[in-house]
Amino acid sequence: MDKNTKVLLGIGIFALLIIVVLTISVTDFGSAGKYDDFAQCLTDSGAKIYGAYWCPYCIEQKNKFGKSWSKINYIECSLPERAGTTQPCISAGIQKYPTWEFSDGSRLEDVLSLKALSERTGCPLEA
Repeated sequence: MDKNTKVLLGIGIFALLIIVVLTISVTDFGSAGKYDDFAQCLTDSGAKIYGAYWCPYCIEQKNKFGKSWSKINYIECSLPERAGTTQPCISAGIQKYPTWEFSDGSRLEDVLSLKALSERTGCPLEA
């Protein structure tokens, strides 16, 4: 192997190593969120939340769940670039964001604490 081949091989291995490290650092590998069981229970109970990606209150609600948000039944109401409302939200008559809807058809239009959601649904909130 000549000197140029060794240099190119070394650069290639280094580049591959960088790619592997970056991939590992940005991959979540399915790590559990703190409220996964609670969030899944909310979804299983029939609770869902309507919101919009640009809504600061919706973002606040999402942040209360952290990584566990992915377990929540979330319905996006805004079209891209705020170009209108999605059909599921029009059909449901959603007027404010966020709107929680429960299995009995009742709704609450507000950012809710996890405790309030637990009391409303009977889902146990982990400590």
